[in-house]
Amino acid sequence: MAQEFVIDPGDPPTFEKVWRMFQETDRKFQETDRKFQETREQIAATGRQIKETDKKVGELTNRFGDMVEHMVVPNLLAKFRALGFTFEVATRDYKIADEKNGIFLEADAFLQNGDKVMIVEIKATPTTKDVDDHIARMEKLRKYADLHGDARKYLGAVAGVVASDAVKGYALKKGFFVVIPSGDTFTIIKPEGKYRVKEW
Repeated sequence: MAQEFVIDPGDPPTFEKVWRMFQETDRKFQETDRKFQETREQIAATGRQIKETDKKVGELTNRFGDMVEHMVVPNLLAKFRALGFTFEVATRDYKIADEKNGIFLEADAFLQNGDKVMIVEIKATPTTKDVDDHIARMEKLRKYADLHGDARKYLGAVAGVVASDAVKGYALKKGFFVVIPSGDTFTIIKPEGKYRVKEW
């Protein structure tokens, strides 16, 4: 156990006593610094592990999302036809990069005919933020369409493998169709009752 050095008022300090006291103080500072450095290294290692885990989860989610897109998009035409929408073309990964007007966006699925366009956002687990982002996407599309003389009506849908009731309700409230799994396929819920289909 380390020796404690205390200066006794009745015992005048000598050079040796003061020197030993400084040495002990220095040793304690070094020990504290060493522990601090170890703690910093542990925190840094934990941070790296968290980042690596986040990266792997992100990659897995992206692959899962791609898989969902491949399963959903080819069947969207038939599913919307059952709801009275006859779309002739379905395009995956639709992109707009209009530098002149500052309009940049991506859409997971773009269904169209001569009168209407349906933009589908596909997420493994959609959130209310995804719904809000889709609203912003629809507004950009409307602006782009107007700039290019496209007078067709634009509608939106949100698709998800695992969607909470709150998110589904929020999407319907905002006027979006909701695409969710049903058995071996999927079903499309249309905004109705107190909700109305939103057109842009």
